[in-house]
Amino acid sequence: MPIMLLRHFQLAGHRPIVLMGGGTGLIGDPSGKRGERPLLSKEQIRENLHHQRDQMARLLDFDSPDTRAVVLDNAEWLTKQSLVDFLRDVGKHFSVNVMLQKESVKARIDGGISYTEFSYMLLQAFDFLHLFRAKACTIQVGGSDQWGNITAGIDLIRRVEGGDAHGLVAPLVTTASGAKFGKTEGGAIWLDPTLTSPYQFYQFWMNTDDRDAERYLKLFTLLSQDEIKALLKSHHTDSSRREAQKRLAIEVTQLVHGKEACHSAVAASAILFDEFSPREVETSVFDALAHEIPTVSLESTDGLTLVDAVVRAGLAKSKSEARRAIEQGGIYVNQERVKDVARAIGPLTGSRAANLLLRKGKKDYGLLRLHP
Repeated sequence: MPIMLLRHFQLAGHRPIVLMGGGTGLIGDPSGKRGERPLLSKEQIRENLHHQRDQMARLLDFDSPDTRAVVLDNAEWLTKQSLVDFLRDVGKHFSVNVMLQKESVKARIDGGISYTEFSYMLLQAFDFLHLFRAKACTIQVGGSDQWGNITAGIDLIRRVEGGDAHGLVAPLVTTASGAKFGKTEGGAIWLDPTLTSPYQFYQFWMNTDDRDAERYLKLFTLLSQDEIKALLKSHHTDSSRREAQKRLAIEVTQLVHGKEACHSAVAASAILFDEFSPREVETSVFDALAHEIPTVSLESTDGLTLVDAVVRAGLAKSKSEARRAIEQGGIYVNQERVKDVARAIGPLTGSRAANLLLRKGKKDYGLLRLHP
């Protein structure tokens, strides 16, 4: 959500600054946490920053000359600070009494908080001061759990530079049922495709509750208010078609993973929900399917029968079980029911033909792929 806030600022003519926590990541932010964060290694932090930069490249515009986004790493200035200078120049402007009243600290007093995390507020405040000086940055955005840290920076800028700065925070996102989702909650939806595939990402938004659809369209897409109103009007005429969820899923998946990955996720979803034939889809769609359903790679399909294929795909434990399933009409090949027990698969040729989608019943899938 904070990144979407930056994107809206950018569309309004401002230049967003994405601040990576290469320095503060070495300390750990106590905000929103019941216990001490585990300290990450410098190598892990570098890897995290690398992946985050890739994500930002999709979410923000880095090409427009006047408003292109800037990515900075606070390790560039924080790791160069001497402790004595930092305490003299920054620490003297902070009252411990005031810091203890900040929600991020207050919530941890009873359970204990290390001096390391207690001092985090000073580092984030100094970041704001540095960006105010170096980049004329006057507003900081973040999640609502960052309010105390952001206002600390605003106060530091006022005390040191006599300048005006501002903060804008976004509330914690919750569902209509009151549940929250975030990067460390159970069942988290990650932006990294290696942690949440584009197909799973797309399905998450497709499964949005009707009560949440309008809010999520406003928060996580760049659709105009008029477009959203028209979409919701159409959606409410027949909510079973889930028009709002489909548009939400497409918009967010495209934004995070790109058009090609979104297309594959949409096609894979249509195939698995028996709404679309896999016969004419691109190989990339089968690549997406291979990450979601049991997949077997074959060296050759010479002499392979349908019975053999059903067993190889794990849809039957034995050939006799496979025969029974075929005879009873429970086996589908590329979403078409096949009752011919003697059917031969034959040689699979061509990039599309080299993928065979098998289904048993309504939901059990298996994919056979001819190894190139």
